[in-house]
Amino acid sequence: LVLELNQVIIPTYGTVPDQQNLHTPEWADFDDKPDSLFFRDGQRRIDFVLVYEDERKKMTHKRSDHKKQKRKRQVYESNLINNGLQLEATRSVLDGKLVFVKVHAPWEVLCTYAEIMHIKLPLQPNDLKTRDSAFNWFSRLFRVDENIIKPEQEFFTAPFQKEHLSNFYIQDKDTFFNPATRSRIVHFILSRVEYATKNNVKKFGINKLLDTGIYKAAFPLHDSSFKCPSSDPDCPSERYLLYREWAHPKNIFKLQPLDFIRKYYGEKIGIYFAWLGFYTHMLIVAAVVGVGCFLYGCLTKNDCTWSQEVCDPNIGGNIIMCPQCDKVCTYWNLTITCESSKKLCIFDSFGTLVFAVFMGIWVTLFLEFWKRRQAELEYEWDTVEYLEQEEQVRPEYEARCTHVVMNEITQQEEHVPYTACGKCIRITFCTSAVFFWILLIIASVIGVIVYRLSVFLVFSSTLSQHISGTEAIRKYLTPQTATSVTASLISFIVIMVLNVIYEKVAILITDFELPRTQTDYENSLTTKMFLFQFVNYYSSCFYIAFFKGRFVGHPGNPVYWLGKYRNEECDPGGCLLELTTQLAIIVGGKAIWNNIQEVLLPWVKNLIGGYCAAARSEKVVPRWEQDYHLQPIGKLGLFYEYLEMVIQFGFVTLFVASFPLGPLLALFNNMLEIRLDAWKLTTQFRRMVPQKAQDIGAWQPIMQGIAILAVATNAMIIAFTSDMIPRLVYYWSFSVPPYGSHSSHTMKGYINSTLSVFNVSDFKNASKPFSPWFGNQTTCRQVYRDFRYPPGHQQQYEHNIYYWHVIAAKLAFIIVMEHVIYFVKFIISYVIPDVSQKTKSKVKREKYLTQKLLHENDLKVVKKNTGRIADKIIKGVDSTFRPKAE
Repeated sequence: LVLELNQVIIPTYGTVPDQQNLHTPEWADFDDKPDSLFFRDGQRRIDFVLVYEDERKKMTHKRSDHKKQKRKRQVYESNLINNGLQLEATRSVLDGKLVFVKVHAPWEVLCTYAEIMHIKLPLQPNDLKTRDSAFNWFSRLFRVDENIIKPEQEFFTAPFQKEHLSNFYIQDKDTFFNPATRSRIVHFILSRVEYATKNNVKKFGINKLLDTGIYKAAFPLHDSSFKCPSSDPDCPSERYLLYREWAHPKNIFKLQPLDFIRKYYGEKIGIYFAWLGFYTHMLIVAAVVGVGCFLYGCLTKNDCTWSQEVCDPNIGGNIIMCPQCDKVCTYWNLTITCESSKKLCIFDSFGTLVFAVFMGIWVTLFLEFWKRRQAELEYEWDTVEYLEQEEQVRPEYEARCTHVVMNEITQQEEHVPYTACGKCIRITFCTSAVFFWILLIIASVIGVIVYRLSVFLVFSSTLSQHISGTEAIRKYLTPQTATSVTASLISFIVIMVLNVIYEKVAILITDFELPRTQTDYENSLTTKMFLFQFVNYYSSCFYIAFFKGRFVGHPGNPVYWLGKYRNEECDPGGCLLELTTQLAIIVGGKAIWNNIQEVLLPWVKNLIGGYCAAARSEKVVPRWEQDYHLQPIGKLGLFYEYLEMVIQFGFVTLFVASFPLGPLLALFNNMLEIRLDAWKLTTQFRRMVPQKAQDIGAWQPIMQGIAILAVATNAMIIAFTSDMIPRLVYYWSFSVPPYGSHSSHTMKGYINSTLSVFNVSDFKNASKPFSPWFGNQTTCRQVYRDFRYPPGHQQQYEHNIYYWHVIAAKLAFIIVMEHVIYFVKFIISYVIPDVSQKTKSKVKREKYLTQKLLHENDLKVVKKNTGRIADKIIKGVDSTFRPKAE
């Protein structure tokens, strides 16, 4: 590839020409056709637009800098013309300082670079018959009307070769390369044309010119307004159709026109919306099962015996709980937690276990079926062999190729940007920077934990005094609830602030790492960002689920953080309800924040820009100037949309045992997300440069990793965070003899038997409460399930036999659940092939046709020419050895 580029592109750079040898764009006035996509002559199509500010009209005093910028721009435009592109400049209608340079690629240039870029183009129409699915009649109800957006004709394709031009399916040279392909080819040229040489180092590429401000914008054109179709009868008005049939909210229940999206925006945008739509469809099943489990919990909460005991004034009303902090906290009655115990019965039920097992299988089905769907799209969109043939080296990488190394395979010299030692130094630095930021997040999580520990003291001592007269509020606003909600809000704010900072740091680290291709760049950035986001978003949830209330000691001997703060304790029902609260706040807050950031801000910016432009002039504005006033898409494209959805995927799968309504909320969010992203692309942003993409990149292995981890986390949530295992152990072993006194298995007496007893006289002076003890009782109960021997026992305050039974049951449950689900996942992965038989047949048919049309035709020509030569040779031999006539 590099050799091809050197042969075809680099020689055209040459040395920077003199001023008199510079080629300049043609100048033309606007022809008052706002929907025109052509040069002034109406024949040459505009494939790209460059925008700059006329240096002569800039209101600054740095004239020398302006001359340098103008010189670089002129050299760049001259080299574009040398590369075969045609340029036409037009001054802005609204702002006289702006100049729009329109770029057109002629047929010869398109053919040359299509061959260099290995772009696949049609050979002949697809002749394989397709059988309609049995559910085709049902899906047709949700499809876009085929009379409005006609289905794309399928072709067998092959990498373009100029010498085989006659074998390709060319009906019209003007439409053989569609607008998306034309823009991609032109952007490839723009990214590699030189504009200056400094210290024998060539500077090239439109990206650097944009970064230095020489050009203000560079973008392909939308083909029409999104509000109405183009006035040009030959224009298909694809943007208008996409808005009307895809982005408009009325289409929320319709299937997406994926082929049409791919045709207009390219494969990279198309594969994102295909994945998001597939994920959303799969969430329907998960949401239905989750709602069923939630309803089961609601219907059975009144049969929850342990909750009834907590709320019973004769049982829970007679149980006095030990203070939850030192000195300032008071004794309290178990019935205070009545309402939270009722809520906990909804989420901590048998339905939760069923749903956790189901989600472990669901996530495998989702990933396996997505692989099949992705393989179909790879074939249909001609990206099957994309990475091997078509992807180009990044211009930033090419510019740094100053070191010469020997290629072990070809045994030829090639240029690389750094030596092996330099590469090791870069990797070490980048890895260290990533780990530093991860440690910074962990430090912030520890800070939130310290906040929890310190503020709980305040709430415990002041909250009950301020709301003592309002019994209804007191039932819900307990110190634990107030601490949990405020800590979750603070955690959410810290997450968002660190996101903004680390986003810039991750880009700097990846730029320094200097990946070779755009796919390598995005995969590297994806890995860094996800590692950070994983720790940032999930660390607080992991803390609540697996660490909070685990290492607290007992009232007579509590465990302290930093020697000062007493460790947090869970409610008597465990930390499951608090984990649910944390998830609801983070997921809900994240969705609101993202929509504000992604949709509202661009809309407000465009609204302000539109008003300013309308205030300046009522003139007819050309298409290129209308697009210029839209928002730029950003260098990373849809990276943040992917990141947002994969983080959501993690919440839906990793902690689903504590929040069965998670898939339902994700489903509603994604139905809106698809249309909001579509609305944003079609109305608020300039058209993206179409890019190829074979798959969803590094996000696929990340989701597979999440799926494996989700089985373990959900098993551990059920075992350690919920109260299900202790209840089952009590029901089957400790409610009946020899440990219990009931004649049959029952949950009665569960609360009384699982809350350990503590003698108040055993409090140490450092933790003894200030509040006076009430009643004649001399003992209090521990807040959490700790299963210890009572005071007076020879092993008082040590773990009893019940504790070890529960630990054994929890470990056994985790091992059994994990192995069963992993085995089912393995069977599903083995049974479902990654590529369907239908897709395999299409790929084989295309390879056969490619060989037949391109190679066998060459053989026929060779044979034909060889036959002619042979005939001539034979004739010559005959004339030489023929006897002379006498």
